[in-house]
Amino acid sequence: MAEDSDLERTEPASARKLEQARERGNVPRSRELATLAVLLASASVIAMLGVFMYQGLHRLMRNSLSFDRADIVNASMMGRNLMEAGIDGVWLYMPMAITVVVSAVAANLMLSGWVFSAQALEFNFSKLNPISGIGRMFSLNSLAELVKALLKGGLIAGVAGWMIWHQHDGILALANEPLASAVVHFGQIALFTFLASVAAFAFIVLLDVPFQLWNYHHGLRMTKEEVRQEGKEIEGDPQIKARIRSLQREVARRRMMQAIPQADVVVTNPMHFAVALKYEEKGMSAPVVLAKGSQLVAERIKELAREHRVPIVEAPPLARALHRHVEVGEVIPGTLFTAVAQVLAYVYQLNQSLNPVLPSDWQVPAKLDPATRLEAT
Repeated sequence: MAEDSDLERTEPASARKLEQARERGNVPRSRELATLAVLLASASVIAMLGVFMYQGLHRLMRNSLSFDRADIVNASMMGRNLMEAGIDGVWLYMPMAITVVVSAVAANLMLSGWVFSAQALEFNFSKLNPISGIGRMFSLNSLAELVKALLKGGLIAGVAGWMIWHQHDGILALANEPLASAVVHFGQIALFTFLASVAAFAFIVLLDVPFQLWNYHHGLRMTKEEVRQEGKEIEGDPQIKARIRSLQREVARRRMMQAIPQADVVVTNPMHFAVALKYEEKGMSAPVVLAKGSQLVAERIKELAREHRVPIVEAPPLARALHRHVEVGEVIPGTLFTAVAQVLAYVYQLNQSLNPVLPSDWQVPAKLDPATRLEAT
């Protein structure tokens, strides 16, 4: 049962899967939204430029259907007149064409944003499979689209029919009006009917856009196994990550061991911890920890220190505090300056063959010594 639940698509699509879908050109789309944008843009152009377009069309028809003797005698004049009429028609309807294209593009950008995918342009032989094509024609999605188209057509036709019936007196009165006023009156009736149909179509868009968004994200849902697999791909396999961390620690340990010969002193616990310190008056503001370790690593640090004649000083409280609170490559904190100064002074006297006495009272604050804090609890 658990395996079956892992294979069910119950998880929402991750950001990575959504991005991959966009790269393939798979984005939410609503044909109804684009159609509504085109209708509204067309209605706006007609409302603002309707008179201009009517006058231009009237002039174009009059000029195109008027012929003089030269046009009749010379056949080439007919071709030139036709070309001029075509150019005038293009310029006349250019605002409408530009508005329709811009509105259609803007509607798609509003829903899915700018997307350019070369994968969507690749030729796919599977799309030519007649069996899969027939399957898509009779699929549940196609049935839903058919029902939606019938409802959409019925609603718009009903609204348009109601508007025409509501204005039937005005339509019948057009026969008794002069041609100029009848054309204007007819344009108003057609525009009102058109706007009413667009309003009905807007209702369809309000239902379709949320459905398309839901359907898009529903289709990209993931199984729990896919979510886990994606997490491994993004963050890396835990075993591989553990192996990488192990290699990194090994490299850091090797680099740390190589720095021990440069140390001035190795402070020990003596059995559990070892910390290598270095201090240069001219180049350092405070002593720096070159290496540290416990147990076997501490033993290796002491072995290397003996091989390279680096002094080893037993200062248990200081060794514990340095190992606990200072990382490799960091300078020691100010609260340990006094204790480290005691060690460095001892090493200096030892190098000068002065037979120094190892301090018995190390100036280490109790709050920095793990052993002291453990006894207090």
